[in-house]
Amino acid sequence: MAELHDLSPSSGSHRMHKRKGRGPGSGNGKNAGRGEKGQKSRSGGSVHPRFEGGQMPLIRRIPKRGFKSLNRVEYQVVNLRDFAKVDGSDVSPETLKSAGLVRSLKKPVKVLAVGEVAEKFVVSAHKFSAAAQAKIEAAGGSVTVLASSSSDE
Repeated sequence: MAELHDLSPSSGSHRMHKRKGRGPGSGNGKNAGRGEKGQKSRSGGSVHPRFEGGQMPLIRRIPKRGFKSLNRVEYQVVNLRDFAKVDGSDVSPETLKSAGLVRSLKKPVKVLAVGEVAEKFVVSAHKFSAAAQAKIEAAGGSVTVLASSSSDE
């Protein structure tokens, strides 16, 4: 059985690290591969990746536009033409998710009026455009507005 003092790494798997700055015989003596003077030759001397040599940085040259409120409500949009993909006449966020029309049940759903409604749909969502509501009711369907709360689920 092998003893601890007999163990060694397999040949070729372990390479000695370069001992920089240890004389001319090492091949990396004197300046240790850092060149001569300058910021990058000093210890701790390096330039951060965004530094552009003192010219006005890109992030400051580009104009700033817009604003996103932290209290915004991001709706998942579903069009009336997409109702054809839903099984049955009952349309809710759960049935829309199972049909692959919305990604998450945590975000509210808004129904828009792109497309036509051929049959009666009982639709429940968090918000409706006025035209979508009119088209659904004109086809004989009904509309239910769900209360949206950001903290549930």
